[in-house]
Amino acid sequence: MSDQPTYQPMTLKLFLEFIRLPTKSASAVPWVMGVLFSWYYFHTVNWLSAVIYLVAQISVAFFVTGFNNVQDYRLAVDTHYRDTYNIIGREHLSPQHAYRLMWGTLALACGLGLILVLRTNLLLLFMGAIAIAISILYTAGPVPFSRFPVGEFLSGWVEGFGVFFLTIYMSVTPATLMGITISWPAFAVVGNLKNILILLLVGLPNVILVANIMLANNIGDVPQDIKNHRYTLPYYLGHTRAMQLYRSLVFVSYVPVVISVGLHLLPIYQLVTLVAIPKLIKNVRLFNQTQVREETFYTAPQNLMLFQGLQMLGLILGLVFGG
Repeated sequence: MSDQPTYQPMTLKLFLEFIRLPTKSASAVPWVMGVLFSWYYFHTVNWLSAVIYLVAQISVAFFVTGFNNVQDYRLAVDTHYRDTYNIIGREHLSPQHAYRLMWGTLALACGLGLILVLRTNLLLLFMGAIAIAISILYTAGPVPFSRFPVGEFLSGWVEGFGVFFLTIYMSVTPATLMGITISWPAFAVVGNLKNILILLLVGLPNVILVANIMLANNIGDVPQDIKNHRYTLPYYLGHTRAMQLYRSLVFVSYVPVVISVGLHLLPIYQLVTLVAIPKLIKNVRLFNQTQVREETFYTAPQNLMLFQGLQMLGLILGLVFGG
């Protein structure tokens, strides 16, 4: 008899669980915010580039989550986790097939990225290369980022702010934000620091709320992560301080919004986000009671969708009515 294991096919339902579809809002929401803010503040949107970038970014997000699942299976020390909780072991999926599938999504993202470089500026090639490198090294390499307390920082800035920034970058001229010009053998990088600082302020809620999704995920995974020699931020903070940080970040998201409205960078309608406070408090209390992925993790991406959904509404109202 053959000793080869029998694998199950990767069905659509399993694939959507494999890439954790509910968390992909962390990719789509900053993109929508980027489109709307570019339209509102810079009065321009390159729709073709924006759509190409959305497909590329979601492909990268699929890669990061799926590749992380395969790496967690491969590197698992706790065999009970590997065979019972990790989707590869639990559903008897082929790790090799999953690897090939994920590298395919990354290849698609890289191909679309090269098209976007041709449509924008060479500087995008370097920014995209950094983002792709972080995506790969997050779970691969001799020292994966996912096994250290940097996941929240990387996901917040790369996925939260990076997506927002690049969506706008592809719609405006290089001089509006920054660009590179080459006249061999000389080259020059030029930019507008004021506009970059504006984007940092306006995009900060994206950073905070996306990072909080990662924080919520890591808080719930601490016991299992310790068994698998994975030491994330909540491990170092301790449960009490990690929960305090989670609760604080939910409401700190309002600070840059209020400042941006006060500086007339965002329309007054952005204050509609205040309507979300009761629901945010309810979700925080639910997560405070129990930190189990299957029971309360959904509250973290729900907070992002609710808060930034209202931000989107505020920008749409600003586009329609001005102000």
